[in-house]
Amino acid sequence: MTTAPAASSLRRSEPARGYTYSDTDRKAVDTLRVLAADAVEKAGHGHPGTAISLAPVAWQLFQNVMHHDPADATWAGRDRFILSAGHSSLTLYLQLFAAGAGLELEDLESLRTWGSKTPGHPEYGHTDGVEITTGPLGQGLASSVGFAFAQRRLRGLLDPDAAPGTSPFDHHVFVIASDGDLQEGVTSEASSLAGHQELGNLVVIYDDNEISIEDDTDVAFSEDVAARYEAYGWHVQTVDWLASGDYVEDTEQLYAALAEAKAQTSRPSLIKLRTVIGWPSPGKQDTGAIHGSKLGGEELAGLKTVLGFDPEQHFAVDGGVLAHARGVGERSAAFRATWEDAYAAWRGAHPERARLYDRLSAGELPEGFAEAFPTFEADFDPTFSGGAKGVATRAASGKVLSALAPVMPELWGGSADLAGSNNTTMDGEPSFIPTGRQTATWKGNPYGRTLHFGIREHAAGSIINGISLGSLLRAYMGTFLIFSDYQRPAIRIGALMGTPAIYVWTHDSIGLGEDGPTHQPVEQLASLRAIPGLAVVRPADANEVSWAWKTILERTDGPAGIVLSRQNLPVFPRDEQGFAGAENTARGAYVLMDATDADGAPVEPQAILIGTGSEVQLAVAARAALQSEGVPTRVVSAPCLEWFDAQDESYREAVLPENGAVRVSVEAGIAQGWAKYTGVRGAQVSLEHYGASADFQTLFREYGITAEAVAAAARDLLGR
Repeated sequence: MTTAPAASSLRRSEPARGYTYSDTDRKAVDTLRVLAADAVEKAGHGHPGTAISLAPVAWQLFQNVMHHDPADATWAGRDRFILSAGHSSLTLYLQLFAAGAGLELEDLESLRTWGSKTPGHPEYGHTDGVEITTGPLGQGLASSVGFAFAQRRLRGLLDPDAAPGTSPFDHHVFVIASDGDLQEGVTSEASSLAGHQELGNLVVIYDDNEISIEDDTDVAFSEDVAARYEAYGWHVQTVDWLASGDYVEDTEQLYAALAEAKAQTSRPSLIKLRTVIGWPSPGKQDTGAIHGSKLGGEELAGLKTVLGFDPEQHFAVDGGVLAHARGVGERSAAFRATWEDAYAAWRGAHPERARLYDRLSAGELPEGFAEAFPTFEADFDPTFSGGAKGVATRAASGKVLSALAPVMPELWGGSADLAGSNNTTMDGEPSFIPTGRQTATWKGNPYGRTLHFGIREHAAGSIINGISLGSLLRAYMGTFLIFSDYQRPAIRIGALMGTPAIYVWTHDSIGLGEDGPTHQPVEQLASLRAIPGLAVVRPADANEVSWAWKTILERTDGPAGIVLSRQNLPVFPRDEQGFAGAENTARGAYVLMDATDADGAPVEPQAILIGTGSEVQLAVAARAALQSEGVPTRVVSAPCLEWFDAQDESYREAVLPENGAVRVSVEAGIAQGWAKYTGVRGAQVSLEHYGASADFQTLFREYGITAEAVAAAARDLLGR
């Protein structure tokens, strides 16, 4: 029998408690099984099967293995639990109820109803104890890699010299994943990277029940998962509760496997647990019928009878059994006291690091933050049509990141194999990589700062969600804008949770040129703007890039994508030649150049030209043409429509007044969404088809994304 560590030590590599599974434990587990069935029956819908069969698994985790404090869901010293099989939300809710972690019986009775703490899938920020929103299969397991990344990086910042498993900043990430999770491609991407990174703090229990909605998974899934994960470099164990021919829930064998997994320091662990979904439901166990629908009255009564419960009673909980379950609170308090001692000792030994930790915990930006952002020298030439002059906004972004590196240690990130193209590597910063994985090009250590996702865009999105949720750090990842399509599920769920993940999307239009239509985004800006809660930021020049980054980092209420050009763009002469400063980038849209009369005095505009990114320079050139013709014309730079929409009405009216002026938008993508801003006397200069392989000057000319087209659209509207 495995025993628990001594109370006076802080050894995170061992379970929280020695193995135990008494008759009262069994009664508690059976009570949770029945509650799962009752809750779904009352709701009329839900996923009871996995919650029934995994009750003893989750019980071992929450009662004996994980370190957590039921009285404090945000305790920094806790292990993290991720239910990647989010459809089985009751698997988590029942353990939170049993532990006294904020859910009570009435919460289980209100499963999947309006305003309840127990929605159909676990929702971050809605229910205490839920570390991440899960439901779209694969996202939880993929994001768990980000949680594990974050733990290692934060430990490296705060306590790099402590022995493994002894730091107050050590913890494990536990995941329950389903057959469906293992089928999703994003888990393959993330698990491959986890093995490469040697994440000894990650433990996944794979519920191998061989049932999904279409019943037997053998219809579509027959690979050797254990062999696959061994090939990824994981520590793999198999616990087969059907090995004897009968179904035996050998919780001691599972506990021993979990203890062995926790002892791993150089490999993530997969425990392949063979279960029978819905066991011991007499008629529906091991069928797709119990996966995603209520048992029905007869089957529910049969389950209760098998387990020794009164079929006529519903939501029945023995007070003594519940008190026994909630004893985990006292055990957790004892370990937390040990942790607090270790934490206090660390603070005393490392006062400077403690100040960093306090700042991060308070959500404060560092001293010198505002002053760190570079200002770029103007090089605007009204006759300039492109070429070597100017600064690509991707290059400006790279300079901003390097300038922030010494000031903001919590900021880190990298690219999906596109570091040189995305300009995401902070100058001189080491790679986040096991020492033995260094290459001739990339040097680093396990606590490094430069992330290498490989060509795994989807997993990268999930991982930075995990970093954002699982730590006090800010993370970014880069790829080409066109490949944001590969990331969309992670972006959406990040926006749903309000995670402050940052996406660096470069090569933002047909302006990338010769790579051709496969790499030229057309519909991506519109489709990303359609995601509620995501800020899509497309700066017009290098100084807008600085202000965009500053604003993104000042906000923590949701994800942002900064969209950057491959080609050079002119740097506007701020506060000169009629150009406004770039500080109102933070407001999403602002008057870059205002309308003037023949003497240069400001007047009400008759035409308003709205642009983003590389097309703002076209609006500036079109304004010059219209002004020369006696048409007072305003240019509005609109780097982020979401930020602009959040401004008060008076500001929005000041930028886009309802004064009868015609409005023309220009953006090298589809026009969808722009009519909201151009209004009834409006037009859009856009690209409603795919691109081609040619230099960017040719493409913009041939497809009519030009200053001449913008001016012509305004003239046409004025002449109607």
